[in-house]
Amino acid sequence: MYLKELSEIRGVSGNEVRVVTFLKEMIKELPVKPDSIKEDHLGNLMCLRKGKDSTKTAVLMAHTDEVGLMVTRIEEDGRLLARPLGGVDTRVMLGKRVLIGDDDIPAVISYKAIHNQKDPLKSPPRWSDIKIDTGLGDKKTVEKRIQIGDTISFDTRFEEYDNRYVGKAFDDRAGCSMLLRMMHEMEETPEHNIVFAFVVQEETGLRGSGMVLKHFHPDAVLVIEGTTAGDNPELKEARWSTHLDNGPAVNYLQGGYAIDRRLFEVVLQTARENKIPFQLKGRTVGSTDTSRTARSFYGAPGAVVNVPSRYIHSPVSVMSKTDFENTYKLARAVINNKNFVRVSYDPKTRGA
Repeated sequence: MYLKELSEIRGVSGNEVRVVTFLKEMIKELPVKPDSIKEDHLGNLMCLRKGKDSTKTAVLMAHTDEVGLMVTRIEEDGRLLARPLGGVDTRVMLGKRVLIGDDDIPAVISYKAIHNQKDPLKSPPRWSDIKIDTGLGDKKTVEKRIQIGDTISFDTRFEEYDNRYVGKAFDDRAGCSMLLRMMHEMEETPEHNIVFAFVVQEETGLRGSGMVLKHFHPDAVLVIEGTTAGDNPELKEARWSTHLDNGPAVNYLQGGYAIDRRLFEVVLQTARENKIPFQLKGRTVGSTDTSRTARSFYGAPGAVVNVPSRYIHSPVSVMSKTDFENTYKLARAVINNKNFVRVSYDPKTRGA
């Protein structure tokens, strides 16, 4: 539900407006409308469902942006130079189709022929050497339709196979689709307040998520993410981050934040009680929005559940349908768990 549409929408960091517009249209069609909807100046979209216990609040969070590029120069021959928005490796970009600006102008990322490259594996291309070819003509012609600062996104269609989803931006449109689906299926009043937060600019430094806490002062935050699956044949199993078909991945440590132990245990206990398969994320590099919410000016502890995805931050990713469903089930069970918002944070008992 909603994954295909959200995957195909263009919405790189700083230009998430199309994603948010789609979300707002879908929210209008929900069988039970949110009690309040807020949209701040950064572009975060926050929907509150009031619970039976109004003294406790949980935030369920996913980010709307995807990695991409931005035009930084137009050459005399009309080709473009660009810089990445988020963690994009030049090696996955060569020869790929992209769309530029608000008019979705098609283009191809070009580079010198393979036989003219020194060693493409050991010496990846520099961004300054990669050109984007629109075929529109020279600089003056191109400038009539494209300008510096225009965003560039991958041109990828969503597809389904036996137990696989294939598409772009599963980081984190997978999470966005789960939030929207949960809002659609949550017809009864929740046990406590739940804020469904669709946040911006995660890929460029976790920029939007901290502002959500200013509005709601939650007791706990649960982030749903699309994360890397490192189960490539050429890698030893010890280096795998996650494995497709092994269930949602749960973070215990990440860049900038050690996941709160008590929330971590609530997530694991919830998975076991509901017989939901899960895996612990093997690599601890990288961050999620919990790193920002933990050090915002209000501050709230957080946990993370991830749906693994191969070839993440590239023009095309692969995700397991069963992993997607189990991540949704786990996130829904956790966010409705009374223990998730009632863990004691008395300084006297911390670390006990």
